[in-house]
Amino acid sequence: MIGKLLGNRYEIVEQLGGGGMAIVYKGRDTILNRLVTIKVLRSEFNSDEDFVKRFRREAQAIASLSHPNIVSIYDVGRVDEVDYLVMEYVEGDNLKNLIRLHGPLTPARSAQIARQISDALEHAHENSIVHRDVKPQNILITRDGRAKLTDFGIAREATAATLTQTDAVMGSVHYLSPEQARGENTGPRSDIYSLGVVLYEMATGALPFQGDTPVGVALKHIQDEPPRPSLLNPAVPLSLEKVIARAMTKSPSGRYETARQMAQELEDIAGAGIKDPPRAEPDDEFATRVIPTVHRAAGDIQPAERDVRGRKRSKRWLWSALILLVLFAAGAAAFQFYFNIPEVTMPSVEGKTLDEAKSILRRQGIKKDPQVFLNYHPSVPENSVISQKPAEGDKIKVNHTVILYVSQGAELREVPSVIGHSFSNAKSMIERNDLNVAMPYQEGYSNEYAEGVVMDQEPKGGKLAKGSQVILHVSKGKQPVMHKLPDLTGLTLEKAKEELLKLKLILDENVNRVRSSSYLSGQVTDQSPAKNTEVEEGSEVHVTVSDGPGPEKRTKNVTVPFNDDKKEHKLRIVLNDVRGATEVFNGTVRNEKSVTKQITYYGKATVRVYVDEVLVDGDIPLD
Repeated sequence: MIGKLLGNRYEIVEQLGGGGMAIVYKGRDTILNRLVTIKVLRSEFNSDEDFVKRFRREAQAIASLSHPNIVSIYDVGRVDEVDYLVMEYVEGDNLKNLIRLHGPLTPARSAQIARQISDALEHAHENSIVHRDVKPQNILITRDGRAKLTDFGIAREATAATLTQTDAVMGSVHYLSPEQARGENTGPRSDIYSLGVVLYEMATGALPFQGDTPVGVALKHIQDEPPRPSLLNPAVPLSLEKVIARAMTKSPSGRYETARQMAQELEDIAGAGIKDPPRAEPDDEFATRVIPTVHRAAGDIQPAERDVRGRKRSKRWLWSALILLVLFAAGAAAFQFYFNIPEVTMPSVEGKTLDEAKSILRRQGIKKDPQVFLNYHPSVPENSVISQKPAEGDKIKVNHTVILYVSQGAELREVPSVIGHSFSNAKSMIERNDLNVAMPYQEGYSNEYAEGVVMDQEPKGGKLAKGSQVILHVSKGKQPVMHKLPDLTGLTLEKAKEELLKLKLILDENVNRVRSSSYLSGQVTDQSPAKNTEVEEGSEVHVTVSDGPGPEKRTKNVTVPFNDDKKEHKLRIVLNDVRGATEVFNGTVRNEKSVTKQITYYGKATVRVYVDEVLVDGDIPLD
């Protein structure tokens, strides 16, 4: 498949990986000149027409999604019974590989990634699309740390088909919801369960359920409870553990109602720095406890004791009343502090500098400093806000943590010097530096650089924003020398060849021969290109030659009058016929009133008469 062009547009560059259902390639969009990811369905799925039709409909529906945490689908097509998807190319690695490489992620990073994927799922669910295959392999982490969810549209059709393929399903069965494992209808809350499993794996570095077979793992999703994340990784806080537990509840009704709810809790956790009180609380001497009853005989109680007990009982009621009053006041204060929090409308700070954005948020009454994530951006100036969360116009509490994505400016790349390299090598060097070549490239003649070699570039060095274009000027070779083609008609082949050699032109050895009554045998009757045409030095010229019989031979007398002035005069007569210009007489004349000469010629002919080298009669027709 490498080098194959799909849809006369997408060139396959290299294989990136493959799964049970498709092979993934890195490709290039030859029209927009950008890198893309091309996913080609395996042949066993291409043969199932119903599967392919559903796949194409689903893929076209997914293409309508537009979200920063979802890998965009650009195109879907079929060429030579090969079905393919063209998607956004993401530089980075998938989440599964990152966990394998680094082990458990920090609680803050785990919450951040899960929140971004929750946002992506909410966008999909709002558009009536359920992913059904949320797993770390389908979550890509870009170089700047952003999470992007991919493989929409395929999982819907693949789940049933791949259950019989052990290698394929083992990658997904660890993330199946119980209802998926039972083969029941699935909805948005199935995606939430799968994301809960992903969050469990990020936080602990381990899967919640393991088994020797896909069926064994699926049964554990239905029947078993996973170990608490904090038992595997003590750094997992209680607040994050609660989110995982709710997302992984066996019954869909016990999970978050929407992915947005889960995202909000994750956002609150990350905003609070994921700090929980210690799990083991110290003994509290005043905690409520069961006290054994002390039994005494009724007769043992003396009147004095009853009086003392009465006074003690009164004091206890007084203290109880005071404690209840204090608790009520504390509860009221807590309600005011924790629940009765005023709301404000989220202002727009996108495009503002970070300091301006903070100032606007404070003036709006938002108390907490925003949480800032730095990202490269090709067009948003450095230190300016790219995007915000919540969005403009949303109602939020004044103690809500606002998230701002702030530009670090364009990610710069070094411009390599490629002058003197072939175009293909120069293009590869530039693309390895995450830059692009402006197409079509510029061309020009050069006496210094051979054809196909880069003779100039713009810019010649320095740095450009990642993805920017470099203009290349490619040599077409030396500037050609042009000549005006002479008239070869009437010349013999040898004479025609001599005339062409004078101009460094070449006579084509393939000569046409035709019968002609206008030209003598062996004369050129026609030529290509035509006379006076501008041709490049070294070009070939093709001629047609007469095989005769040619024009008839004729004669005619030509009389030249003279004044009898007793002087000697030089007479010259030039004939111009099918043979070209021929001098038929050249001599002296004395004491003659006129001189007559017989001229032999072929075809149409004219003569010129020169007396003492002065033309006295020109182009006299002989017919």
